[in-house]
Amino acid sequence: MRYQVKAIAQGADIVEVELEAANEAEARSLADARGLSILAVRALRQGGRRARFPLLLFNQELLALLAAGIPLAEAVDALAEKESRPPVRGVLDDIRTALREGRTLSSALASAPQAFPDLYVAMIRAAERTSDLVPAVARFIAYRQQVEALRGKLVSAAIYPVLLVSVGSLVVLFLLGYVVPNFSHIYEDVGSDLPFMSRLLMQWGQFVEANALAMAIGAVVSVAALVVGLRQPATAAAIGRALWRMPMIGERLRVFQLARFYRTLGMLLTGGIPVVTALGMVAGLLTPSLRSGLETAIARIREGSGFAATLAAQGLATPVALRMLQVGERAGNLGEMLTRAAEFHEEDTARQVEWLTRLFGPLLMLFIGVAIGGIVVLMYLPIFQLAEAVG
Repeated sequence: MRYQVKAIAQGADIVEVELEAANEAEARSLADARGLSILAVRALRQGGRRARFPLLLFNQELLALLAAGIPLAEAVDALAEKESRPPVRGVLDDIRTALREGRTLSSALASAPQAFPDLYVAMIRAAERTSDLVPAVARFIAYRQQVEALRGKLVSAAIYPVLLVSVGSLVVLFLLGYVVPNFSHIYEDVGSDLPFMSRLLMQWGQFVEANALAMAIGAVVSVAALVVGLRQPATAAAIGRALWRMPMIGERLRVFQLARFYRTLGMLLTGGIPVVTALGMVAGLLTPSLRSGLETAIARIREGSGFAATLAAQGLATPVALRMLQVGERAGNLGEMLTRAAEFHEEDTARQVEWLTRLFGPLLMLFIGVAIGGIVVLMYLPIFQLAEAVG
């Protein structure tokens, strides 16, 4: 579940950060890893979603204005004045007020954790120290576009199988819940002369007709219970653990999560954030099993151990990523190598998902066709037998 942490950041600013954690102790541990001095922690209710702040669009517009030579305060003024959505306008007005009071942009952003994640705030804070705000915003835009592109590929690959399963299930339910019960009346006088499978199908039709209301209520209650159960953090966590234990799926999930870890860490390191600080900030991207290894890696890197070798020892580096990180460590461009490792694994994941989609699509069509065809054949088989007997 989500926790809101009120804490003192390294710049002596009081910030409020939202963290995803299993319990309050884990939320405190994540906040400590990010260098925050905790003042208070409270759990957030899981109901109602707040309007999302268009972070990518905000950065794209801000980059265009800053690249045109417009000062930061005037650029934020322009963005606030053109905004018509009240929630977004309120966030921009708060930033504008903070800048007029002489506060830094990172401090103003940290005051709105619901709109600006702490990773983004840290990147802006590091850019302010080196006076390269425009390149930092450009890096963040590229980062978000890559993440959104990968997410789009995965969603697109999943749409076709989901549609097949949904349509096929609806057709099967229609046959079993409406057509078969009506057909059962036709064969009532035939009785035991029906083939065994056809007789079972007709008995099912009679059962559905006799208990239609109870079955409809039961189906609605079951679907509602399933939806509520899936929305519970404990249920989602249990499903996630089960998927991670599967031989092939678990390994692909691990590689996918490490790719996201590499991309985010690479963006932070390229932005000038120290390695140990950046590692602590991205801990929330990993599952508890990988997060424990990351905590050990942070401690060893702080003691002077090599970056690539330490991550590999804790199971946080794939063979390809290890080679790239070793090169980046020697050449001093670790952030760039992390980004390249992320791109390699993301492209590999997209290829495998596309291949699986092409494989499962025909298999699903075959399975659904056999199920529907089997029901239809069992309904009409007695008619064929009667026709043969009459002939």
